[in-house]
Amino acid sequence: MSLIMSMAAFALATSITPGPVNVVALSTGARFGFAASQKHVAGAALGFTLLLVLIGLGLHELLVRWPALTLGIQWGGVAFLLYMAYKLAVDDGRLDAQGTTVAPSMLYGAIMQWLNPKAWLACVAGMGLFAAQGEATRVWQLASVYLVVCYLSVACWAYVGTFLRRYLSNARGMRLFNRAMALLLVISVVYLLLA
Repeated sequence: MSLIMSMAAFALATSITPGPVNVVALSTGARFGFAASQKHVAGAALGFTLLLVLIGLGLHELLVRWPALTLGIQWGGVAFLLYMAYKLAVDDGRLDAQGTTVAPSMLYGAIMQWLNPKAWLACVAGMGLFAAQGEATRVWQLASVYLVVCYLSVACWAYVGTFLRRYLSNARGMRLFNRAMALLLVISVVYLLLA
């Protein structure tokens, strides 16, 4: 198997699996549709790729030297994910309410990745596997592959949400769906804390 194929397989395994960013993409697709969810999808892919490049170029060393920084990132991520779960849980589910809510922005998607412990673990593991010596060429190869695979993976979750939208055309159904997504986010937080 070629190096690029190995990178793509690793990127797919870490990007397509359930996690907080994908849960929000699913919910965003269901709530706002596929086109509106693309800001979140693009932000998540770009945010992850930037994190991956920075870790590959030495950010990991900073975290090794200052473990308190890692702990701060973890707890910031936990707080952010729980806040998102709360917002989903209290949403009224009305699809026709004009101006009450907007789809998550590109910046929101990027911030989610930076506060997502799963993303940090995937970045460190990916760099350890494919660019352990810090070779800039390998860092950029992995980043390029990850950008495409991460975008497509998160977009798949948004598309599934869009597909579900036709079954969630009433406020009650959307409220139940949002609460289920909130519960999945809380479960993700618990899993990430125990991992």
